[in-house]
Amino acid sequence: MPTTHATSRMSSMPTAFALNRELQARLAALAEASSQQPEQLVEEAVREYVERREEQRESLRQEGIAAWEEYQRTGLHLNGDEVRAWIDQIRRGERAPMPKCHV
Repeated sequence: MPTTHATSRMSSMPTAFALNRELQARLAALAEASSQQPEQLVEEAVREYVERREEQRESLRQEGIAAWEEYQRTGLHLNGDEVRAWIDQIRRGERAPMPKCHV
């Protein structure tokens, strides 16, 4: 399997990983078409994966944990029907305040 080496333009740290031949060829074709180095495309893809997928997923997970802990502490909540009714009002263009949480 071919190995690709990626280095960051900021503080570079060489990283090696293997790509199968098909993916290597696709990456090379995209790099040529965009006049970029394959390493630049790999770095951009990894950055997007980390920032837009995994860090957002972790952020949402932490928000969920915090919401659950707040509910455990206070008992305040909204049920699904209340949230759906509120969203429906907004979809209809109404200026609907968020419903009040309750026990």
